[in-house]
Amino acid sequence: MNMAEIGAKLQALSEEFTKLQQDLQEAVQSRQKLEAQKQENLGVQKEFAKLKDDETIYKLIGPVLLKQDRTDAESTVSSRLEFIEKEISRLEKHIKDIQGKMDKKKAEIIQIQSSAQAAAAAAAAPQATKA
Repeated sequence: MNMAEIGAKLQALSEEFTKLQQDLQEAVQSRQKLEAQKQENLGVQKEFAKLKDDETIYKLIGPVLLKQDRTDAESTVSSRLEFIEKEISRLEKHIKDIQGKMDKKKAEIIQIQSSAQAAAAAAAAPQATKA
């Protein structure tokens, strides 16, 4: 590989690495949003546990409060929590995958940089002996 090819390869790897960093940041932000939703729903679940049997639950739909069946409300929150947990697990796996890809790209970049430095040193060595 000549220096131009090495430079082009390093540029391409650097761009791929930057894209992976952006993907990782987006995945982490999504994970944080899900965690906030999880905490909110856990709070609702705790409030349900404090309710007496004869108390009424209302759900805000747009500007209107509608009476809701307790069983339905509890079921909805439980289902939502299950979904959020699955999404968090999926995102955690995705984050690990991205981190693994980033490690591989970083290793490739380091390897090419080392090869380029070795090639540059080898090219400079014969010229130094001629002097």
